[in-house]
Amino acid sequence: MRGGIYSRQKCSICGLKFRDNFRNGLVCPVHDEQRANKFIVKFGGVFKNFNSYDEAHRALTGFRYETDQGKFDERDYKKGKPLGFQTLAEKWLEYKLHGSDKVKRKSYNNLNNYMQQAVKEWGHTNIKEIGYAQLEDFFHNQLKRVSPKTVHNMKSCLHSFWTWLRKRKVITHGQIPEFPEVKYKLSYRKVVGKEQQIAILDEVKRISFHINPRIWLGIKWLCTYISIRPGELIKINESDIDVSNGYIFIKNHKTEGQGEIKSVPLLPADIEFIKSMPTGLPHLRFFRHTSRLSGCRPGQAFGEKYFYKWWKKACENLGIEGVDLYGGTRHTSAVALRKFHSPEEIKRGTMHTSNKAFERYFRLEGDDLRDIYASATPETKVAATSQLKIAGFKKKES
Repeated sequence: MRGGIYSRQKCSICGLKFRDNFRNGLVCPVHDEQRANKFIVKFGGVFKNFNSYDEAHRALTGFRYETDQGKFDERDYKKGKPLGFQTLAEKWLEYKLHGSDKVKRKSYNNLNNYMQQAVKEWGHTNIKEIGYAQLEDFFHNQLKRVSPKTVHNMKSCLHSFWTWLRKRKVITHGQIPEFPEVKYKLSYRKVVGKEQQIAILDEVKRISFHINPRIWLGIKWLCTYISIRPGELIKINESDIDVSNGYIFIKNHKTEGQGEIKSVPLLPADIEFIKSMPTGLPHLRFFRHTSRLSGCRPGQAFGEKYFYKWWKKACENLGIEGVDLYGGTRHTSAVALRKFHSPEEIKRGTMHTSNKAFERYFRLEGDDLRDIYASATPETKVAATSQLKIAGFKKKES
């Protein structure tokens, strides 16, 4: 039979190795009274130490039973814990940081945070021992400290991790646990009317254009090109704007990990405005400081929140509260476009890949609902009937 029980000890009288009598211990083949008290079970590539023969015998029997059932896996018993959750999580994060599946640093920081929370929960627990119950308990505990949306992101992170394990054949498809549902509801950003948006943009121009026209231009573009996010726009270089063909190429965007470049067509008026501006070196950020009036050195790139700073200042001057840059530019423009374009057309404009995220832009406002309710109310029918009578028409009797 496969495997056996052995000992490094030898008979103190004759020096012979102890042998398994297959009843109750390891004994000297010459001196029966000489017995081992330290035991090693060898089974394939597995070596495990025991302090009693009974424990060693039970372990060996278990290994043989798992083999008969087709479930034996040497990795489950290795000292280095190759199937430990923490061991595998660290390897996955390494690939996310430096491997072929590399993600942006900000995305990596989020993934690392989620996985560290999971490591605190499971440590070196064998990956095959983490199932629906363990995941449900983990998500339930996390909901006590973070939002449902964050827990949903944790779930997505862990699901990607388990999928990676399957692709590497660390586990089989059948060993991927079922994941509990994590419900969440996206909150809505506050938006303004198109007239207010224009007023804010005009105020931005009034207070900043003499300092640096690029401040107003950047915020104007966020209102116009609704497929571009503030964090993406701030990172474009001079070389990312193709004036001759009229395109902005966004390399640092949400789907960067997919190796795609987002191309956004420019309007003729913006192309002409760019042509009127001084041209910088290709590697320079397009949105940069141009004079010391801003308090920064010329050529220095705008900070991540620089547009928001001027947006907030313009809103304060106009007495508008609670509208952030994202909501007042991209969201406001997308909502306003409902009067002129279909949801599918607007979705193409925002370049959303998720229907759930896009639905936040195309939600029904009070005026929309009033129009719907006005069409549904019986009074509409009464009014229409009265108009027919006034016009000299009579309802045809059935």
